[in-house]
Amino acid sequence: MNMQELKELIYQGEKVDIECKKAEKSVPKSAYESYSAFANTKGGYIILGVREDKTKTDPKDRFIIQGIEDAPKQKEDFWNTINGNKVNINLLTDDDVKIVEDGSIRLIVIHVPRADFNMRPVYVGENPYKGTYKRNHEGDYHATEHEIRGMIRDQNPEGNDNQIIEYYTMDDIDKETLRKYRQIFEIRNDGHVWNALDDKSFLEKLGGYRKDRKTGVEGLTLAGLLMFGTGQAIRERFDNVFMDYRNESQVTADIRWNDRITYDGTWENNLFNFFTKVTPKLTEDLKKPFKLEGGVQRIDDTPIHKAVREGFVNMIIHADYLMDAGVLKVIKRSDSFEFTNPGILKLPLEDIYRGGNSKSRNPHMQTMLRLVGFGDNAGSGFPTILDVWKSEGWIKPELIEDTNLDQVTLVMKMEKESAEKSAESAEKSAEKSAESADSKIMERMDLSERYQQILAIMEAGIEYSTKQVAERIGLKGPRTRQLLNELVDKELLACTGTTKRRRYIKPVD
Repeated sequence: MNMQELKELIYQGEKVDIECKKAEKSVPKSAYESYSAFANTKGGYIILGVREDKTKTDPKDRFIIQGIEDAPKQKEDFWNTINGNKVNINLLTDDDVKIVEDGSIRLIVIHVPRADFNMRPVYVGENPYKGTYKRNHEGDYHATEHEIRGMIRDQNPEGNDNQIIEYYTMDDIDKETLRKYRQIFEIRNDGHVWNALDDKSFLEKLGGYRKDRKTGVEGLTLAGLLMFGTGQAIRERFDNVFMDYRNESQVTADIRWNDRITYDGTWENNLFNFFTKVTPKLTEDLKKPFKLEGGVQRIDDTPIHKAVREGFVNMIIHADYLMDAGVLKVIKRSDSFEFTNPGILKLPLEDIYRGGNSKSRNPHMQTMLRLVGFGDNAGSGFPTILDVWKSEGWIKPELIEDTNLDQVTLVMKMEKESAEKSAESAEKSAEKSAESADSKIMERMDLSERYQQILAIMEAGIEYSTKQVAERIGLKGPRTRQLLNELVDKELLACTGTTKRRRYIKPVD
């Protein structure tokens, strides 16, 4: 990178992947906080030798390139510090730290890559709960405790869904859901030795029930409970997890959805039920060309059907069900499908688009679905979606990572595009990972993601305090109260009581 290229970068202004520091005589302590923030978010550049005049708004006036004294020494000091005990891990190579010169002016440019999932959190000092930073458009900020816990969970290469959920037993399995699963399993795996097993032994083989040999503790695993559990048991243990399907194909000013599936007391809201109830609704409008297998049996499935199911499976197997709050959200529109899951990406976007490397948070759920015909082999699911959409000449599907809300959205548009636009879209897809809710999605929504999150966690007719809602969505009280009052203003919530004793109610439809 030369000085001209660097100036172009600087004059874009500080944003989620650029941080400027004055650093006139020494590397500031805040540079290591930015290092942590970039490593834990999406990577970025720290530029030493640029002063910021916060009274100015135009980036060319706001950021003054003044250079630093003795750049080689500052570079050496930085390396000594980053290799010492200032931070818990050094992610940088020699090529990541450069001195850029223009006449007498010297700057130091530090490229910080995004840390791999098994290296996060990257933190300053010795305590991850005090020294872990993340990045947003406003700069570096202390990561919250639930964000740090999520990073630590993600370090496990074997995923999260094999942990035993203590005190949850076979009594907490919905027998009808498991019967339905076993019926499909037997049809697809005729003669399999597992078909003769009792339910508990069958679940053990799937990874849905486990005994810890060291402690003797046994019970349903996270995968077993969430996939096949009774709705009551799941809500008792995972009251932070919500499932929401909406068909918005024919929305109007007065109608926000045409069809919806969420918890309403009429079905056992486990993941397998959610998947089998929603999937037919997603694909019912897709064209089914007349095709016979062996000249006899009609084939109603198509690659598009398979790709849509793959998007649904990806949402389930990559979700972080241990977050403080999260919504599994499926949106069907006339020209697109959207799948949103809690939890940020474990792998870089380019690795996901390339395929061949799967790091799902829930590998046992992945196996459970694959054994009954849903989901490709590890690492091939997303490339399957890309190949199908490409063969149809549709816009390349986008993975949009929101590091503020800790969620990922897969957008699959059934929309043709010119070759030129398709190439541009393909390039942007691998780079775009909106740090706040993606503007194109938000334009189509009546409510912000936080509004949606609040409405999803509230059951109609039940009173909620600000504290109850704040704990479920992971925000502080004042901000939650503001959002709740805005929803009241929009007549989407009602409220009762005085300011101190105010309660909020979602009206019964």
